[in-house]
Amino acid sequence: MVCKTKTSKIEKKTKWWKLKKEECCEEFRQKLRQALGGQVVLPDDWETTAEVIRETGRKVLGVSSGRRKEDKETWWWNEEVQDSIQRKRLAKKKWDMDRTEENRQEYKELQLRVKREVSKAKQKAYDELYTRLDTREGEKDLYRLARQRDRDGKDVQQVRVIKDRDGRVLTSEESVQRRWKEYFEELMNEENEREKRVEGVNSVEQKVDKIRKDEVRKALKRMKSGKAVGLDDMPMEVWKCLGEAAVEFLTSFFNRVLESERMPEEWRRSVLVPIF
Repeated sequence: MVCKTKTSKIEKKTKWWKLKKEECCEEFRQKLRQALGGQVVLPDDWETTAEVIRETGRKVLGVSSGRRKEDKETWWWNEEVQDSIQRKRLAKKKWDMDRTEENRQEYKELQLRVKREVSKAKQKAYDELYTRLDTREGEKDLYRLARQRDRDGKDVQQVRVIKDRDGRVLTSEESVQRRWKEYFEELMNEENEREKRVEGVNSVEQKVDKIRKDEVRKALKRMKSGKAVGLDDMPMEVWKCLGEAAVEFLTSFFNRVLESERMPEEWRRSVLVPIF
């Protein structure tokens, strides 16, 4: 019995990339100001500020659909297929704009024509492929297909198996996660031999200068946009969009972290992605 595999849903994400447009950035600033009761200054604590920013971003910029796009097999498309698909798309737009029976009929006819041409083109392409594989020149194609199938079979999206300390293969999800936990605990907490402190050296107590606004401003300017967000969902584009209000908040907040020696709890969480 052959069952269709379920497509995995991806997490819905805020469309922070829209902040590259000045009009979106201006609307975001206005809505954020309204959410703060007309104030320009951000709240003192991180949790409140982060939540207000995230909520405003979702309302103003929108979120992704959460559906993963399927990879369509298009290597066999020829010019006739591409031309038919383009005409079908134009007919669909025309019908969406003007819902007449004539436009509907034109769109349905082009749909059927595309299906026929796709079927013929696909059959022709596979026939040529099978014929070529029987020749000496087709050996390269055969090895290419074999390598592709080998890559497709590897667990690059998720780690299904892993070995323990003694080389035994672990297969259950719980044991795999436990082994990764052990590995990273050792990796992050082992003291590097080159960085061990020399015994007998006196530590010097001295006052640490406060972080200045110009330092934060310079750091923000150097930071790159378009980077993936962490679990806190706070991209660099937000701080750049907020300008001096962000500089004021971050400078004050960083100094509080420095003095209290405590960081927000959500900064302690991260996602580690093991690479195959």
